[in-house]
Amino acid sequence: MIAKAMERAGGPPDAPAGSAASAGMGLEVAGVNKTYQTRRREVEALKDINLEIGPGEFISLVGRSGCGKTTLLRILSGLLSPTAGSVSAGGHSVWKGGRRDDEALARFGLVFQDANLFPWYTVTDNIALPLKLRGTAKRSRRARALSCDPTVLLMDEPFGALDALTRDRMKRDLQELHAAAGATVVFVTHSISEAVFLADRVVLLTPRPGRIRSVTPVTLARPRSLETETSEQFQLIVRGLRH
Repeated sequence: MIAKAMERAGGPPDAPAGSAASAGMGLEVAGVNKTYQTRRREVEALKDINLEIGPGEFISLVGRSGCGKTTLLRILSGLLSPTAGSVSAGGHSVWKGGRRDDEALARFGLVFQDANLFPWYTVTDNIALPLKLRGTAKRSRRARALSCDPTVLLMDEPFGALDALTRDRMKRDLQELHAAAGATVVFVTHSISEAVFLADRVVLLTPRPGRIRSVTPVTLARPRSLETETSEQFQLIVRGLRH
């Protein structure tokens, strides 16, 4: 049985003194529910989600298809309002009276699963490209600065369509970006191994309605290499999340 010290509290571990984590922004999700209204009935996507994410922490979200991982990420990003509950970034509410507070989200970077990744680019370049193409030269310069030093980076299966070798390289690139920028990262993936490789903690959601089933700390030393995945500790964590 894997020790899950943070499982009940859902709170972040303390960041190491002097680490790059201080550059990130803390996130807090409190009592979040999300219900969709269809023609026939209401569909409860998320139920009573409570989670604190520390500045500079890397969180992986895993769970079965349809459990609400992407829904939660979109609520964090300000693209989707919760039916109930609150979300805050750096102590500021993301949603105020049902309206998104763009100021609270000003330094968020978003990469969703429908974005096209170029395998010959680094993770940083892939994040910057769609932002560069979106506006004027001034906005592009700001986008490049943001993508090189994000405060919060939200990623929804960005490597899902890549081949195994390219995916491994992208994981290492993302690890380096996180270490250098100190950003807070929330990363959605279907791969438990990928989740464990990248994360400080892995959040496992239940099938719909998505609830937090467990929060598993990953205490593996950084930087992590492909050899890390063959270690006994890594395999123990992965097995625990699969059962």
